[in-house]
Amino acid sequence: MASDFLTLDEFLEQMAVPRSTFFRWKAIGLAPRHYKMPNRQIRIRRTEFESWLSDREEPQAA
Repeated sequence: MASDFLTLDEFLEQMAVPRSTFFRWKAIGLAPRHYKMPNRQIRIRRTEFESWLSDREEPQAA
């Protein structure tokens, strides 16, 4: 279902980062897992985005 995925533009908007940042993260292995569609568009499963974001959460100071 289309709503199960974010487009690259939706991801960039949510993260407030430029496209170049995503591709830099991708190059160094820090981008969320994603799919490249036959039309070359990138899609990110929403559950993967949430998991990726959760993995970057800083622990709360004691």
